[in-house]
Amino acid sequence: MAVIGDCPRRQEPKVPTYAENGEVMDLLRALGTFNRIAETGSFSAVARETNSSQSAVTRLIGQLEAHFGVRLFHRTTRHLSLTEDGQDLLSHARRLLEVAVDMEGALGSHRSPTGLVRVGLSVGASNMLVPRMGALFERYPGLSVELVVGDRFHDLVEERLDVALQGGRPSDTSSVARVVGTFGRVPVAAPEYLERCGAPVHPTDLASHACIVHEAGPDSMIWHFSGPDGPIEVAVSGAFRANNSGVVHSATLAGYGIAFLPEQLVAHDLHIARLYRLLADYPSERTQAYLIYPSRRHLAPRTRVVIDFLVEQMSLVGAWMETGHVWRENKAIRQV
Repeated sequence: MAVIGDCPRRQEPKVPTYAENGEVMDLLRALGTFNRIAETGSFSAVARETNSSQSAVTRLIGQLEAHFGVRLFHRTTRHLSLTEDGQDLLSHARRLLEVAVDMEGALGSHRSPTGLVRVGLSVGASNMLVPRMGALFERYPGLSVELVVGDRFHDLVEERLDVALQGGRPSDTSSVARVVGTFGRVPVAAPEYLERCGAPVHPTDLASHACIVHEAGPDSMIWHFSGPDGPIEVAVSGAFRANNSGVVHSATLAGYGIAFLPEQLVAHDLHIARLYRLLADYPSERTQAYLIYPSRRHLAPRTRVVIDFLVEQMSLVGAWMETGHVWRENKAIRQV
């Protein structure tokens, strides 16, 4: 006999858990690890990326396989590929991870990003950015940044980088590569030098000027330009040279001579007339600058704010170059 008011008990939705400890966040962590292994094709790379041991990553995937009762990877000593079940889980995992990122963005937007971001930069970009990073730290007091300075970054996971800025398309096709501008090198000099020695009118005039050489290879003393009649090569010389663009920049500010430096390094100097651009009608070869990071999805908030800062600063370089001071025929003018 039915009892009045005795209603069937509602079934509570089953909370997704994994393995023994039953924590939902551990399931998300396991799925995130699984996704990164699928993206990188390497257990060891993901272990380095997450600062954990390879055995810990292997154990996490084993627990995930035990939870779903399927095998996720075909593994040999030389090859790693997803099983059919692994492919199926990957599509579900990515949707779930995207929802988690959206929730974090919507509900955690009031929290200031915290933690360390490792950034790969060239010498020129680092010299330009370091004086401007105070605003970033003031806005995000819990943020830390470690700069790794170099010309090229071949493997962000191997080098434990969260993001890198470099000239030229990266060789690592598994990473996201975002164009943030097109830049070249420009001949520049301090007003003290130009008032004392005058300015070149044609690239060939550089042969009779004191040039500050950045020793970066066997052709460092050959400067390349483009003119109305085609490419122009000029052999330069001078009393001072260095193998570091930051040192060359300092020597140029001191009035030692004319230097051929990256736009990122001198753009602000041109903007405030601390240096002047020369031979503006004879540009050098230009190269696209790329921001590189391991994955467009699941970026930590701390990495996102650093990426936004770098994009903003590269836009400033372009604006400064368009309005920077140029020295023409022994007088200084500002570009418009």
